[in-house]
Amino acid sequence: MNVKNVEKKENNSASFQVETDKAEFDAAVNKAYLKAKRDIYIPGFRKGKAPRAVVEGMYGADVFYQDAIDELAPQAFESGLNESALKIVGAPAISDVKVTDDGTVEYTFAVTLYPEVTLGQYKGLEASKDKVEVSEESVDAEINEVRRRNARMLSVEDRAAEMGDTANIDFDGYLDGERFDGGKAEGYDLELGSNSFVPGFEEQIVGMNVGEEKDLDITFPENYVENLAGKAVVFKVKLNSLTKPELPELDDEFAKDVSEFDTLDAYKADVRANLEKRAAEQADNKFRTEILRQACDNIVADIPEVMGDDKLEEMIRGYAANYGMTDRNISLDKLKEMMGLDDATLNNSLRPAAEFQVKNDLLIDAIVKAENIEITDEDTDEYLKKVGEDVNAKPEDLIKYFGMDFIKEECKKDKANSIMFDSAVVVEAKPEEPAEAETEEKPKAKRSTKAKKAEEQAE
Repeated sequence: MNVKNVEKKENNSASFQVETDKAEFDAAVNKAYLKAKRDIYIPGFRKGKAPRAVVEGMYGADVFYQDAIDELAPQAFESGLNESALKIVGAPAISDVKVTDDGTVEYTFAVTLYPEVTLGQYKGLEASKDKVEVSEESVDAEINEVRRRNARMLSVEDRAAEMGDTANIDFDGYLDGERFDGGKAEGYDLELGSNSFVPGFEEQIVGMNVGEEKDLDITFPENYVENLAGKAVVFKVKLNSLTKPELPELDDEFAKDVSEFDTLDAYKADVRANLEKRAAEQADNKFRTEILRQACDNIVADIPEVMGDDKLEEMIRGYAANYGMTDRNISLDKLKEMMGLDDATLNNSLRPAAEFQVKNDLLIDAIVKAENIEITDEDTDEYLKKVGEDVNAKPEDLIKYFGMDFIKEECKKDKANSIMFDSAVVVEAKPEEPAEAETEEKPKAKRSTKAKKAEEQAE
């Protein structure tokens, strides 16, 4: 295959032509014939036995051309891309195909080029870092959560339901007197106060006694599922049983049961140390994110829209994979529908994140190039060890799964990040400027009649 007419154009676009020779094209045509002939019937021949020349004579010499063109296209593109040394993003497009009289094929491919990036400042950037402070209340809350998870559940029979109890209930939901899908369950354990049900449901269970039945009037939120959003419904509820948690005593025995420590004081000290470590990591991540944001803002690049689109799809399919939806044949639109992702969510949340990630990728690649980063075997060994510890995997398994070429590139990027973050400077946070005092007294808002009546009733 012969590559010619490589042309870079405006807006990160380019095109190149690839010419296949007669032998390559004829081989592809013959392959197309052999694939199709089993289904071809021509009078005088058994099905699938008609010679190629006879088929072409009946249906035209170009009857297999399109299949042959499609067969050769990936090879032609790969050959052209390698020879032209273009770095592209997104999928290529075939803008033109010509079959010449001498039996050669000329493909013209249109591609989007990886953008040129001009680095701004990425070393010595400044940002504040949150102070690591862990209150006694935070330590107590963490320990109480462990106590809650280790609580004994005691049966309650001598009083009505209260917040904090677990109510075992049967419920059946009705909309306009008719049962609605998903509104019925039996023997359901509901922790009162968990806010796991629609607003108003758990509150109306409070005060019920075991064995009691009650109708609950509930109005679904406006942002609920479409068929029930904003609708008034009735749940028929029966309280089967009540249990309440009995928290373990906060003493040395508790510490021994839930930790490796023999005393409560030692356990508390460990909880505090872990919370301080977590807070320090969060502060460091926040600091690094701010440095990264500044460095990304400082680059100059004409970023093709397709890069954001591809990154967005990558993110969506990554989220979907977490829920077991790994089939690459599922269209993106179908995947969004299955995951309940509307345009508002995509544009307000996911797309900005995707676009930021694209700028991040461009920044790091540019730093690798600017710093002329090279790596040694020792670098990759250290990188594999670090990543392996983070994901609990052996270095050899990482190599087998990702491949050494990918790992080396990631190692380069890791070095680029280190150059940026190691040179960053921690500064004191600027105090918030007080709001300017208002010199003019604002007129008091008029209260509605409805608001006045509500106040009178409250009094």
